[in-house]
Amino acid sequence: MKVGCIGLGDIARKAYLPVLGGLPGVELHVQTRTPATLARVADGLHLPEERRHSDLDSLLGQDLDAAFVHAPTTVHPEIVTRLLEAGVPTYVDKPLAYELAHSARLVELAEQRNVSLAVGFNRRYAPGYAQCADHPRELILMQKNRIGLPEEPRTMILDDFIHVVDTLRFLVPGPVDDVTVRARVEDGLLQHVVLQLAGDGFTALGVMNRLSGSAEEILEVSGQDTKRQVVNLAEVIDHKGQPTVRRRGDWVPVARQRGIEQVVGAFLDAVRAGKVLSARDALATHELCEQVVRAVQEQAA
Repeated sequence: MKVGCIGLGDIARKAYLPVLGGLPGVELHVQTRTPATLARVADGLHLPEERRHSDLDSLLGQDLDAAFVHAPTTVHPEIVTRLLEAGVPTYVDKPLAYELAHSARLVELAEQRNVSLAVGFNRRYAPGYAQCADHPRELILMQKNRIGLPEEPRTMILDDFIHVVDTLRFLVPGPVDDVTVRARVEDGLLQHVVLQLAGDGFTALGVMNRLSGSAEEILEVSGQDTKRQVVNLAEVIDHKGQPTVRRRGDWVPVARQRGIEQVVGAFLDAVRAGKVLSARDALATHELCEQVVRAVQEQAA
C-alpha cells in the first residue's frame, strides 16, 4: 500500500510519521519543498531516495493508494484538490481550509469524484474521550487553554478551537437547538471564547482562554449524579461519591493516547476495504466554527 505524507512540520513529525513509518504493509513516501527538512525526516525514517519527493507532481506519479496532508492550512485547498482529482483517498489535518466556501468545495469535489476525504479530528478516537460517549451527558464542559497566545480570531478558531467544537458535537446526546457565543477581543486579538450548545435535556460548554496561565485540556461529562473527567487526554477520573483515577500506562504511546494511531488505522482500513469516507460531518464542524467566527467578529465590532 503506497501512502504519501505531504508536509513534514511538527504535527507530521511528532504524531503521524512515527505511526505511518511503523505500519506493516505501508510503503511510505514523503514530500516537502524544503530540501533540508526532506533529507532530515527521510533519513530518520530510513527511506530510500525513490520515496523522497520535493514536489507534488513527483509524489502523484507514484500511483498512491492514500495520502495524508499536513502542509500549512493556506495551501490545503490547492493540494487536496489535486489529490482528489487524481482519485487519491485523502486525510487532511484540520481544518480543511480557513474559509468555509473552500472547505465546502473540497467536500463537494470528493463526493463528485467518489473519493474518500477525512479530516483529522483525532480526539474522537482518543480512548478517554471515546469512553465519554458511554457516560450520561446532561452537562458537557471542555476547556482547552494556553499561556500568552491571543490570536487573530479566524486563525485561532479554525486552527485550535475547532477541536473543542468538534468534540462537543461528537459528545452531545441529541440535536442542538441553541448556539450561544461569548468572547473577549482586545486590539484585534481573541483572548478567550466560550461556546454553548443546548438541546433537549443537555447543555455543552466549550471554553478556550489564551491568557489562562496554564496549558491544559480538560473534558468533563456529567449526569445522573455521576461525573467523568479527562485531564490532558491522559488521566480519567470517575466521580461517584469517591473519585477513581485511571492514568495512562507508562508504556502507552502518546499517539495512542491522543487517538492518532486509531484514526490513522480507521482511515487506512477504509481505504483497503474500498469504503468511501464522507467529510460531510466534518464540514458541519467547520460550519459551526464559521458561526463562532462571525459571532466573535460582531462582538468585537
